[in-house]
Amino acid sequence: MADVPAARVRLGLAEDRVDAVAAVWRHVGVTRAWIAKEAPEYEADIAAFRIARYPVTNAEYRLFLTENPDAGLPTSWRFGVYPPHLANHPVWSVSPQDADAYAAWLAHRTGRAFRLPTEAEWEYAASGGDGRAYPWGEEPGEDRANTVEYGPLTTTPVGMYPAGRSPFGTYDMAGNVEEYVADDYRPYPGGRPVDDDLHENAGTSYRVARGGSFTRYADLSRCRRRHGWYRRDLYAMGFRLAETPPAGGTGTGWDR
Repeated sequence: MADVPAARVRLGLAEDRVDAVAAVWRHVGVTRAWIAKEAPEYEADIAAFRIARYPVTNAEYRLFLTENPDAGLPTSWRFGVYPPHLANHPVWSVSPQDADAYAAWLAHRTGRAFRLPTEAEWEYAASGGDGRAYPWGEEPGEDRANTVEYGPLTTTPVGMYPAGRSPFGTYDMAGNVEEYVADDYRPYPGGRPVDDDLHENAGTSYRVARGGSFTRYADLSRCRRRHGWYRRDLYAMGFRLAETPPAGGTGTGWDR
């Protein structure tokens, strides 16, 4: 786990930048509505927390299934069989409910306060809270993330892109697999709901996912980008854990 200190941070995208960002990615089918969900920019007070350095892997999820046989199998496991040669690749695709169940199981098993990160925590951990577009800076790049432009069109072992680390030392927060957060979609403070095709597909509120994947263009790997699960295997949905510090923790360096 990486320690993330308490801070007041600016998150989201300024309204006057929506059209410009949408224009940059129009060539890969991005619409204005998708970018409009990132606005407006807002301030958030975030308490100290920890976030996992890597997304949950197939091997880790397999252990969860051995103790929770009623949980959902990842649809990426062909014929429902665990792929041992992909043990240290991130697990995908699982439902948000199974991601929640994994966090609750591990919390019970270890006595630690594991959970999924909130959407604000995830964006802060990815960007460092300084408004950068990607965890490493302003421009995408083939040595920084496993996205469809640059990657092998499959998952890669976690941590394979050290040049793509976030300011807090976390890996794969851009590309590889999308990551569920704890929150369902809702507009940011002062914003308006966006009824885009994802909302129409879900038919109701949907769980937000962040970070993009090996099946998606680098637009989706931007720190501000908000997405979710279309129930098709093209959408590689994984997750990583967060942890609430114990009562009285200082915010960094508390006992592990």
